[in-house]
Amino acid sequence: MKVTAVHACLGARVEGVDLTRPLDETTFRAIFDAFQEYSVLVFSGQHLTDEQQMAFSRRFGPLETTINATGREDRLHPNMVDLSNVDPDHDDRLMDWTDRKMMYQSGNQLWHTDSSFKPVPAHSSALSGREVPPAGGETEFVSMRHAYATLPDELRRSLHGRVVVHSILYSRSTIAKGLFDADQEKGLPPVRQALIRTNPVNGRPSIYIGSHAWYVEGMDVAESRRLLDGLLAHTTAPDRAYQHRWRQWDLVMWDNRCVLHRGRPWNAAHHRRVMRRTTVAGEGPTVEPPYATRTLAWDGIIPSGVGV
Repeated sequence: MKVTAVHACLGARVEGVDLTRPLDETTFRAIFDAFQEYSVLVFSGQHLTDEQQMAFSRRFGPLETTINATGREDRLHPNMVDLSNVDPDHDDRLMDWTDRKMMYQSGNQLWHTDSSFKPVPAHSSALSGREVPPAGGETEFVSMRHAYATLPDELRRSLHGRVVVHSILYSRSTIAKGLFDADQEKGLPPVRQALIRTNPVNGRPSIYIGSHAWYVEGMDVAESRRLLDGLLAHTTAPDRAYQHRWRQWDLVMWDNRCVLHRGRPWNAAHHRRVMRRTTVAGEGPTVEPPYATRTLAWDGIIPSGVGV
């Protein structure tokens, strides 16, 4: 197995491994160690079935069950996420960005970390490129660990102990209204996440932000936004981003605890893009209690009856 860095800040390409076959313990340990070091791993030429992809991801932990946020039946295993512009009911019809499902997916073009809006945020994700467009549709990654290490000392110290409220209802409200029905909203209360997280394996800290990060507890919303937007700009500077240009049957895995990612647009009305994601669940909340308490900031975004 060969591991080669793809960017100075994060990411490596892994060669000489076939993920369609069960991995022996030595090979898996080498992949595990590379993952802790590089945070993003790229495996090319992996002709994975859904079952094989789930089996690989389960080596890292139990899988999350996806939320059916758009009310569309995708007919996949509940541990698989469908990221596609192909109509799940009509394989020959492509959905453009005006479709409700695609409007929801457009939120993936914001810098985010998967499931930070859940009380137990995700450990990692693996994305398989089943069909890729000829242009566009790239995925970009940045390291929140590198961002932490390059902050001014005084600012870095001031972030420790801070708690940020995360909400997918907030993040999707910046795109469009009405992406969730009332029952879905009730299952998505805002949650609390530590602003600084530490990798339990190697002890390396990172900031923990993204599009779902709404406001900092103990700060007003305007002050919170200045801080969070500044941290996001610092983290996502163009020279710090690895852009992955997809080839069919690439599998890319990333560490949601310390990596932000975003998808890039493509001509969805004319070109198919079919991706399958598995998401490894985290081990527990980053702070206690995990659920946020309603404040005035929720008015107009979080319906009454949702959350504490």
